[in-house]
Amino acid sequence: MAKFVCAVQEGFLLTRICGGGLSHIRNGYEGIRFLFAPAALGLDNYSVMRDRTKIQFVNLADKFRTKMLEFSDPDSSNMIFTEDLKNMIHLAEDTADDLNLVYRMMKRFNQQNKEVRFGSYVFGPVVMRMYYFLNKPDEALEVFKDPDLEDFFAQLGTYQILMDLLFENGKYQDILDVFEIIKQRQHQEAKYPKNVVILTFAACFKLNTADSFKYGMDLWKELKEIGHIPMRRAITFAAGLALNQNAPHIAFEIISGMHQQNYVTVRNLKVAALADIGRPEDALPILRSVLDVDVPSQKKQTFSEEVIQKLRASADKTGNKETIYEFQQIVKRLSEGGHITDEGLDEQLCMQIAETFRNSAQERNQRFLAASFSRQDHGRARTYARPGLKDMY
Repeated sequence: MAKFVCAVQEGFLLTRICGGGLSHIRNGYEGIRFLFAPAALGLDNYSVMRDRTKIQFVNLADKFRTKMLEFSDPDSSNMIFTEDLKNMIHLAEDTADDLNLVYRMMKRFNQQNKEVRFGSYVFGPVVMRMYYFLNKPDEALEVFKDPDLEDFFAQLGTYQILMDLLFENGKYQDILDVFEIIKQRQHQEAKYPKNVVILTFAACFKLNTADSFKYGMDLWKELKEIGHIPMRRAITFAAGLALNQNAPHIAFEIISGMHQQNYVTVRNLKVAALADIGRPEDALPILRSVLDVDVPSQKKQTFSEEVIQKLRASADKTGNKETIYEFQQIVKRLSEGGHITDEGLDEQLCMQIAETFRNSAQERNQRFLAASFSRQDHGRARTYARPGLKDMY
């Protein structure tokens, strides 16, 4: 049975390119995807702020570091202000001295804030962006677990950025450990944040072991018991994991519970599950359904060649001439119509998540969850594209 496992290259650097975006370079290989897009994690804005801060501190950065080293000393009577920590987070380079200085400043600032609340700036997500930019997953995890900084990192955005950083570095078990910490902390009455759940199922999918399968299915039961409706990407990762663990019946049940069945990953997973179950004839209507949909040629609904071949083997195994003939006729029409793609199921499952949907409650909490940069667009209406619309083809 084919295993659907996303390929991840190890080690990367984030560098600025024109327009303030980021390019991803891992040991010389370009084009590697984040699970969540840089913009969804705020990394592009962080990169812009780094450039601005470096310009402001040209010829002054070393003096500033020396001063902050003195101010962050436990015996110092000086204070670390919000602007001090913001500046250092955006000046930090990949050196032990800089990372240690940021850590000391965080500890000092957080202790001050327990005594006197200075402002509303939320540092957690910004610090995690710094670690992400510098590719420091171990250091990010260490400060997150520091009991003295628990409240400092108590934001949903922080959880998401940290877990995505761990995911990109192949630290899947650490993701599950972080998820357990999040559940214990239960900050903001959000025990199961949607994007955190996506990353947790993604980690289970990547681990692809009997233990991770049990963990994922136990989590699935927990979510169902409390009435939590997982995001589509969490559902497809869970179903993909079930397929990899030779449990196509579970994969089929998971996928069948979705209200929207038109997404490419959902169609392919459903067909693959039926093929593995040994019911290829029930997959034929799913294949046939895309032939009757009138959509622009550039948005054809597709099936993976990998899944088509899996279904072919399942149909041949039945020895049923009628099923085999019908399969061949449908596939011929699919091929002629451009409905079969070389894109593998693993690639589809790991497709980059470019946007996240915000409901009204999340909008009200946006300032708390992800306040990271000075806002100068208060009067401008915000618009959000429908997430995943392109994935329906």
